Amino acid sequence: MNKTIEQIFAESIQVKQETLKKNLPQIIQAAEAMIKALKAGHKLFFCGNGGSAADSQHIAAEFVGRFQKERKAWPAIALTTDTSALTALGNDYTFDIVFSRQLQALGQKGDVLVAISTSGNSKNVIEAVKYAKSVGIVTVGVTGGNGGHLAGICDIAIVAASSKTARIQESHLVIFHSICELVETTLTA
Repeated sequence: MNKTIEQIFAESIQVKQETLKKNLPQIIQAAEAMIKALKAGHKLFFCGNGGSAADSQHIAAEFVGRFQKERKAWPAIALTTDTSALTALGNDYTFDIVFSRQLQALGQKGDVLVAISTSGNSKNVIEAVKYAKSVGIVTVGVTGGNGGHLAGICDIAIVAASSKTARIQESHLVIFHSICELVETTLTA
């Protein structure tokens, strides 16, 4: 068990270091897009499935509550949390539109959508990005592996340097926490 745990930690560290090396400018661009949106009175949206849905909720909560500093609340919405909307849209239409339809109701030009998919191929996440781009919402794709379809259609693509879901998700968390700290530090200075 010791060896297994040490191997997991070593792999996670290596993936994070490689992810940083490949994505530093994109992480800064994502933070700058969020800073610009929040300064202009716009909203941040987050979406993803499974663990990425949990990340959406976690990071939206960091913006609404606080990350490390006491400050005013910022408008951040996880499109993964309204079970009535998700189940009605999935049932009445198709699961593929559960995020894009919510963006139609809540989003506007100048907002930012953070679309999370470890594979980069989640159809409902891709549909949300397509809708967002059609109305002028800035899109940030956070993915892994080869980036999938998502990386090619987003304004800003951040791709974790692994094809293992667990390592991708671990990298996503440090990416999101880095962005939160950059946004919070800039807007509270």
